[in-house]
Amino acid sequence: MSAEESERQEALASRVRNELAAAGLPVLTPGLDRVLASGAEVEVDDGADAAGGVYVGWLISPRLRECTSRAFRLRLLGDPLLRHSSEIAAAMMQAMAAILASAGFAVEDANDEYRSHQLRVTDGPAQAVPVWALRDEEVTMSGWRAASSSDGAD
Repeated sequence: MSAEESERQEALASRVRNELAAAGLPVLTPGLDRVLASGAEVEVDDGADAAGGVYVGWLISPRLRECTSRAFRLRLLGDPLLRHSSEIAAAMMQAMAAILASAGFAVEDANDEYRSHQLRVTDGPAQAVPVWALRDEEVTMSGWRAASSSDGAD
């Protein structure tokens, strides 16, 4: 992937993180230790192949990850926790897809066996300013007027 394309993908990932945070979802910060992490995870795969792009996943709580890992390790494939954690991921994918689509992002299923329960974001909204951005009417100070030289002269 070229440096220009990599920069475009990182900017798109940043916009996705902001939009999910604006919706009230916890969003992982790049570099956060996974032991502490849970919430929306937005990554850039900067490979120069068809798998490259911006991906969104959901990281369940550290406790559920620990329990799920234990069930797999002990081969407890009938453990209800495995179905439950899969249902959580599926529900969060639907929710995040709806949030991002509503905000104007182009979102699709990752369709990748290595990225189960992940979304691929292929493009962002056409408008550069998000709907939640500070608006002009929020920063004008009604009732305020510039002081004139006649105000203080008596």
